[in-house]
Amino acid sequence: MATSAAAAVQDEPATKFAKDQLKAIIERIERLEEEKKTISDDIRDVYAEAKGNGFDVKVLRTIVRMRKQDANERAEQETILETYMQALGML
Repeated sequence: MATSAAAAVQDEPATKFAKDQLKAIIERIERLEEEKKTISDDIRDVYAEAKGNGFDVKVLRTIVRMRKQDANERAEQETILETYMQALGML
């Protein structure tokens, strides 16, 4: 009985390494999540500032999203949008 208790208290080197590695990964994820929250708050503040200066936040978000796209992909989506709008009599 004492042998198994002693074994439970002292981890094998490989097990200790795995535990330390897991702990390091979790701590890195937690730090990155905190950084992500901070950046998200900063972005929200910039949009609030833009709104305060009279800019349309919804349009700004659309432009940011569009700028992330490949030029060909964006042109294709714009063409499809125009086709749909024509079909609905919106143009």
